[in-house]
Amino acid sequence: MKKAQGAGNSARLVEAVIQGIQEVKGKDIVRIDLRGMPNRVCDQFVVCHGDSDTQVAAIAGSVEKFAREKAGERPWQVEGLRNAEWVLLDFVDVVVHIFHRAKREHYGLEHLWADAASQRYDNVA
Repeated sequence: MKKAQGAGNSARLVEAVIQGIQEVKGKDIVRIDLRGMPNRVCDQFVVCHGDSDTQVAAIAGSVEKFAREKAGERPWQVEGLRNAEWVLLDFVDVVVHIFHRAKREHYGLEHLWADAASQRYDNVA
């Protein structure tokens, strides 16, 4: 069974995730706040992309490192590392989507949740 994080730890986790993405120059970073949405799957999505399979995998590794070191969190589940086109890191309340650029454009995840509040972040730290 999944264990929910406290609101304070969720904010620390999102900050750590953003820093982890920025550390390896992840592109077009967006946080989507789903807390006001009906039938949500988590509280927040963080979405970004890389320009190569290698960069996508590096972003995922950096996010895991920063989440562990700065927020004391490890992902409950990780999907997609094998082909590194769309890596999903599930931290329960926060789900991180790391796309290869072409896959991000194809799936348009931000458009699916366009009614939710969102925030964009600078690409590099």
